[in-house]
Amino acid sequence: MRQLPYLIDTTLRDGEQAPGVVFHLNEKLRIAALLDKARVPEIEVGTPAMGKKEIGDIRTLVNSGFKFKTLAWCRATKFDIDAAVKAGTNGVNISFPVSTIHQLAMAKDHKWVINTMHEVVRYASSKFEYVAIGAQDASRAEFHFLSDFIGEALWLGAARVRIADTVGILNPITTTRLIRKIKKYFPNGQFEFHAHNDLGMATANTLVALSSGAGAASLTVNGLGERAGNAALEEVVMALELSFDIRHKIDTSTLGELSQFVSLCSGIPIPDNKPITGGKALCHESGIHTNFLLKNRETYQIIKASQIGFIEKEFIFGKHSGKTALLSFLDKYDIQIPCENYEKLLNKIKAKAIMLKRGLSNEEVLLLVGKNSVIK
Repeated sequence: MRQLPYLIDTTLRDGEQAPGVVFHLNEKLRIAALLDKARVPEIEVGTPAMGKKEIGDIRTLVNSGFKFKTLAWCRATKFDIDAAVKAGTNGVNISFPVSTIHQLAMAKDHKWVINTMHEVVRYASSKFEYVAIGAQDASRAEFHFLSDFIGEALWLGAARVRIADTVGILNPITTTRLIRKIKKYFPNGQFEFHAHNDLGMATANTLVALSSGAGAASLTVNGLGERAGNAALEEVVMALELSFDIRHKIDTSTLGELSQFVSLCSGIPIPDNKPITGGKALCHESGIHTNFLLKNRETYQIIKASQIGFIEKEFIFGKHSGKTALLSFLDKYDIQIPCENYEKLLNKIKAKAIMLKRGLSNEEVLLLVGKNSVIK
């Protein structure tokens, strides 16, 4: 990557479009405050055309003194642009259908898209300082038309073009090919990649898009979004830092709190094994692992809990626990037992975990330590 990636959050727009999700204004304000604290430079704050309530919420967000740039998502109509004007955002992202399947569903064609873009973009440019154009379903569009579309958008003065993988059909190889091809034709154009996670590749696709020439990417907290969601902000940010060695400007210490709060507000739990912020993403049980982790946490953990605003978690005691972790646990509580009883205690812990089909809490381990049958 020749430039720092420009990361856009769309949790309050595309994230809220996840089935059954509704954010109240106070929740939107808290999410926005955390995004601002994280130093996210731009957020897509909503869809003003939804009505007066949405316009009022967006206007409140816009006027709350946050440092990020605000964009409203709009369809290709003057009505939507006027609604965005009422909401007071810094700019708009105007979406156009570029694939044949989407155009047919809307009873439109290539000619309509180009003609409407000329009309609407010029209108929006007279109202806003920043106009971005979205190529909806770009991943399934015929490239010759996508190229014409991008050329017209840039000629009309669009500040950025969103390349949307609307149904998540791309993979890292095809994403790389598409972005490189676009950049070959339009080397000076500014492009944003917008991924969906239908096949589980949104984060990977976003990362390779950024490494292949896209200067920006739109993301959501926890990957929240329609169907299987979008690329996850926290995953992309940490992968950029740890896997791509890109020193982005995001304050990652906010990511844990942000992830948990969006989960609470959306009503969608974070899976325990979710990368970065999952409940067990930084947990360890295996005796082999814990033995090394006690010497150096980096042996089996590349993310420090403090990097994402968490504290390091204690080891889980269960079927795979080892003697070294147990010794460390007992030392923490200033408990001493005869050396010959360590193996007995460890076997008791394993048997209890197998019976319960889960790891044991500290309290449950301490109860086993205190039983005479264990420490005789």
